[in-house]
Amino acid sequence: MPITKDLDHARDEELVKLSLKNQDNFLYLVNRYQNRLLIYIRRLTNISLEDAEDILQDVFIKVYLNLNAFKNDLKFSSWIYRIVHNEVISQHRKLQARPEGYQVNLDENLTRNLATDIDIIGSVDLKILRTNIFKILNSLPKKYREVLILKFLEEKNYREISDIIKRPLGTVASLINRAKREFRTELTKTKIIL
Repeated sequence: MPITKDLDHARDEELVKLSLKNQDNFLYLVNRYQNRLLIYIRRLTNISLEDAEDILQDVFIKVYLNLNAFKNDLKFSSWIYRIVHNEVISQHRKLQARPEGYQVNLDENLTRNLATDIDIIGSVDLKILRTNIFKILNSLPKKYREVLILKFLEEKNYREISDIIKRPLGTVASLINRAKREFRTELTKTKIIL
């Protein structure tokens, strides 16, 4: 049975059900999430594109093999991000070292959102911040780096972050607040503040 264009706008949960009936429909979920997840993996890990693509391939295999386990009480996007989260941790444990020097270009709106929410908008040059954001993020402990990436770069809400990192909402809020303080501290150390 060939896949149809009507599924481009189907809800994730509907695509999951259709994928369970016909594996060809899984391609719609892959197409919907592959770019977002690839960027998320690279933001979290600071690895090469090829290594990130390998992780992403493993993620999609796990997603497909576990589609029956997906429960509608969770957003599909949170569920798949959780699988990425777990796979990144697994890969990190295998490698025990990350190459440095990778940088993703951020658009101005994401940089401005981060700077505004961390309350540094008036004291920092956004162009300089944008070029150094991953240097600053990589200097943070993993638990802070991840919540900032999820909140400001992946634009996830607190509930989604809670589902992804498997922590209560209150803990997520505390982690984000502490992460913003740490970010400001590291920003000051890099002398980006004018």
